Amino acid sequence: MATQTQIHSSSVFLVSGGAKGITAKCVIKLAQHHGCKFILLGRSQLLDTEPDFAIDCYEEAVLKKRIMEYFLSLGEKPIPMSVQKAYKEITSSREIKATITAITEAGGEAEYLSVDVTDVDALKTKIATIRERIGAITGIIHGAGNLADKLIEKKTPEDFEKVYNAKVKGLENILACVETTQLEHLVLFSSVAGFYGNIGQTDYAIANEILNKSAHQIKQRYPSCHVVAINWGGWDSGMVTPELKKEFARRGVEILPVEVGTQMLVEELNPVNHQTAQVVIGSPITPPPVPLDTQTKTYRIHRQLHRIENPFVEDHIVGGKPVLPATCAVSWIINACEQLYPGYKFFTYKDFKVLKGISFNETLANEYILEIKELSKVDSEEIVFQAKILSYNQIGKINYNFSISEIHLVKKLPERPTYESLNLNSDNIITITGDDFYQQGKSEIFPLFHGLAFQGITKVLNISPEKITTECVWKGISDEQKGQFPVMRVNPYSIDLSTHPLWIWIQYYHQEVCLPAGLQTYKQFAPTPINKPFYVSCEVKTKTASSISADYIVHDEQGLVYSYLLNTKGTIIPTQSISNE
Repeated sequence: MATQTQIHSSSVFLVSGGAKGITAKCVIKLAQHHGCKFILLGRSQLLDTEPDFAIDCYEEAVLKKRIMEYFLSLGEKPIPMSVQKAYKEITSSREIKATITAITEAGGEAEYLSVDVTDVDALKTKIATIRERIGAITGIIHGAGNLADKLIEKKTPEDFEKVYNAKVKGLENILACVETTQLEHLVLFSSVAGFYGNIGQTDYAIANEILNKSAHQIKQRYPSCHVVAINWGGWDSGMVTPELKKEFARRGVEILPVEVGTQMLVEELNPVNHQTAQVVIGSPITPPPVPLDTQTKTYRIHRQLHRIENPFVEDHIVGGKPVLPATCAVSWIINACEQLYPGYKFFTYKDFKVLKGISFNETLANEYILEIKELSKVDSEEIVFQAKILSYNQIGKINYNFSISEIHLVKKLPERPTYESLNLNSDNIITITGDDFYQQGKSEIFPLFHGLAFQGITKVLNISPEKITTECVWKGISDEQKGQFPVMRVNPYSIDLSTHPLWIWIQYYHQEVCLPAGLQTYKQFAPTPINKPFYVSCEVKTKTASSISADYIVHDEQGLVYSYLLNTKGTIIPTQSISNE
């Protein structure tokens, strides 16, 4: 019979990802019960002293303002990504110190090592040094992990490596740094995503399921060691709002209170559970869709927007100020509708209008309100919504920013139609390509103002007074750049790119520019690809001195349609109003 191991005050746990977040909460709880020792591993740097400007400053907006002022004092431009990086360095260091203090106050001991678990050489060197001082490592808690959530067809090798390495290679490297025969406890923080699967998390599910299987394998090899892979569900870590809790409850998705979850970890490490190598603590991530009730509902979702949290807006400067692209407002609305009804997919919207819009300058409101009204539910097959985004100015006057008359979610999307007027032949009228269409390019004829997040026209295949056809490739941007506007089923960045051919057409024939004013109908049969060519056929309908109307058909090389943008409206504006300067 295997020896049942106990945690005692001389136990030493090596904890990856243990200085911050939920893993840190778990470590603090173990310290309260057992008063043991912990070596906390993390990639963040622990600052010996904080910069003078950060001392006693804890409010996010104020601290970020001081960081910007500091950059300016050095003669550097305080770009959002740099400010955010400096802010995270300070707040991460504070969180690490708070964790160490909490462990000490709970009766335990803790030391922190700044090291990446995927760097085995650095890991071995640092662990060997601290082991001589603190003693032999008797336990491991592997809580490190990364996310790169997106649909499988949009996954890149880099996404997979990022997620896989932290979980799987991280475990391999940690085990290579300790004497496995001396291990009394091995705890692997897995996820219900590995047990049930989850949309957008194929790599995360694979990595966690490998942890699950590793727990069983290691348990067979070292039966005296208490090995367990805990498949955690969602934690109530402060990021779940009361509104989201209600929505989770409606869907049947349970969230785990921090106090309950950390106590469950303590219980799982009780010797009575010595033989259990895997446990699931959480409900399925995506339960079966519930039948639709006939009652229609109205929702008001409040949201704050911050320029610094959305680096992509620096690539959409209009008249010297960052402006939220209309396509981002649309994706904001659509994503919210889809999240209300899991299992239903967005198909079409009608009558989209840019009203006041949103600029990231002095007119930026303290908060924006997304109002969603259900109009109808058709035989459990379709849900129709109406939506608007609004805000209030400083004197309490309401501003309407965007509106959509109808948004349709369906159980099943129709088959992709074929564009009958497909013409990908090259007429060689416009010979410039790629970057030369944009302001940093060599051409002065087509100075599209869009920055890298929205660029992607590779060439104009043909152009006439009635139509323009272009080849496009959207190369993608990082999750940090997307900020508060992630890519889900609707990609606001590639949709914005899909409207650029009209800019080229109007500049070529009329030496004018335009801004979007509205759209009558949008239909999406499939998301446009990333890092792969797609084609936009733009058919010009009407052109006056002050406005223009066009249809866009976004399709592949065979003419299969990704999406339609029909009866779009644009407002002609003076050329000098569009500038990145």
